[in-house]
Amino acid sequence: MRALVVDHGEAGPVRFADVDEPVPSSGKALVEIRHIGLNFGELNYVHQWPAGAVHGHDAAGVVVRAASDGSGPPEGTRVALGMSSHAWAERVAVSPASLGTVPESVELADGAALGIAGVTALRVLRKRSLLARDVLVTGASGGVGHFAVQLAALAGARVTALVGSPDRAAGLRELGADKVLTDLAETEDRFDLVLDTVGGPLVAQAWSSLAEGGTIHLVGYSSGQDTTFPSGTLFGFGEPRSIATYGDMTPTSGELTDLLGLMAAGRLSAPVGLRGDWQDVDKAVQALFARKVHGKIVLDVV
Repeated sequence: MRALVVDHGEAGPVRFADVDEPVPSSGKALVEIRHIGLNFGELNYVHQWPAGAVHGHDAAGVVVRAASDGSGPPEGTRVALGMSSHAWAERVAVSPASLGTVPESVELADGAALGIAGVTALRVLRKRSLLARDVLVTGASGGVGHFAVQLAALAGARVTALVGSPDRAAGLRELGADKVLTDLAETEDRFDLVLDTVGGPLVAQAWSSLAEGGTIHLVGYSSGQDTTFPSGTLFGFGEPRSIATYGDMTPTSGELTDLLGLMAAGRLSAPVGLRGDWQDVDKAVQALFARKVHGKIVLDVV
């Protein structure tokens, strides 16, 4: 069967290759993949995975063989895969702990957009009550950002979306952002929670805008830059502020189920900024790296 595998050469970060068919253990289902979802991190930092390994974590498809131990969804079930290793192949053996059942009212391709981005946003925003709180989402035009803006607004937060340029602000107010900024200096607001996907100098700026008792959750570092805190800025009086890292790789089935339920109810939309054929993965990766895509990239496996 065909799959997208890690390529450490100049032609990378992924390439097509013929690989062996998966042989599911008793606790795994065999899923025929119909759509894959690309993420910036897994492609930009591809050196963290071995060359030749089937790549990717997010996808959606149909169960063609249920787990033989009776766990998980039955044959014929439409499913979304989230944070599931080796997902970018025609067929994948998957633990039910990484699957969410896609309701009939939700397009299967939209399920492929969830995964890392949707689960990350949901897990971070569940760390505290957001009702009438001030939330800042940096890199809001990306996949995590689009989900975070919607989910924070659903939870009753006052949401500020920060983007890199005016052309990346499109649609964020419609998703629930009360303010859309291109520079944090444009506001004097203090934030109870910051979900940061950018890293670099922006983290120090966000720290200066953090309310007493507030937390910055670091979920990405797309800027690739270092963060330097000016002398004295990490000292302060009042309720302690904090910076929290993120790297939760626990099973995602529960969060996928919740997110798909919100989609089915019409309360959450999938931020698919580019839809195409997986044969055109090279063009899709170039568009992702060039910051030309608002939201997620979903490619059809044909």
